Amino acid sequence: MSNKPGTLYIVATPIGNLDDISLRAIAVLKAVSRIAAEDTRHSRRLLQHHGIDTPMLALHEHNERQALKGLLKLLQQGEDLALISDAGTPLVSDPGFPLVRACREAGIGVSPVPGPSALVAALSVSGLPVDSFCFHGFLPRSSSARRERLEVLAGEYPTQVFYESSHRILHALRDMCEVLGGDREICVARELTKQHEDIMQGSLDGVLAMVEEDTQRQRGEFVILIAGAPRRDRDLPDEEALRILDLLLEELPLKQAAALAAHITGEKKNRLYKLALERR
Repeated sequence: MSNKPGTLYIVATPIGNLDDISLRAIAVLKAVSRIAAEDTRHSRRLLQHHGIDTPMLALHEHNERQALKGLLKLLQQGEDLALISDAGTPLVSDPGFPLVRACREAGIGVSPVPGPSALVAALSVSGLPVDSFCFHGFLPRSSSARRERLEVLAGEYPTQVFYESSHRILHALRDMCEVLGGDREICVARELTKQHEDIMQGSLDGVLAMVEEDTQRQRGEFVILIAGAPRRDRDLPDEEALRILDLLLEELPLKQAAALAAHITGEKKNRLYKLALERR
């Protein structure tokens, strides 16, 4: 047992192609005493491919709170640990946040071993502006909640990025088309770095048609990138519209105030709703 705490290494792993891993990541995974993996069965193939025989333990969304105390104890006893997810950079829509937070609070070192990320990989090939973007992880499961979230984002100018699963890709694209309009530019990156990598670009209604017509394109893991709102949607409402919105917010619920202000002024409801959120 060491008097000095160990270090928790946050190690990025391939998102598809097993060779997309850094030499440092391999060295760290071989050197630590244990690897906390989201799915040990899934990660075993990667470790075997690179000749890594470090013991693994499971750390996933269903047990991370319970496993936290044991992992902290190992680190406090001087063991170095590595955290990996099924693919890509841990914590980016993957488990691990409670552990990293607890390590920071306990004064335990946390060190990144950077590498693959589906988010960054998709941005790099999307052809959409990347000087400003917002990553939202997965959209809500239900259509009503998903549409409500999209309405809030409809007037935003940065590129909007989402992850999506094969079970909901069609529903998500249909809701996006309905809320954002079929002419909004989009890129859907499917199965990045894998054998059947597929990057679809074009208008929202055009890409939706591609996915609807080919069931193969409804399978796998997806990154959805949507162009920001056109300039006309990003302009601020005039002062009179803002004055009316503020008056209505004093008397009405947020959503109702935005809808009524839009009806009175002719401004876009989505834009007024976003402004109402900020002003409230």
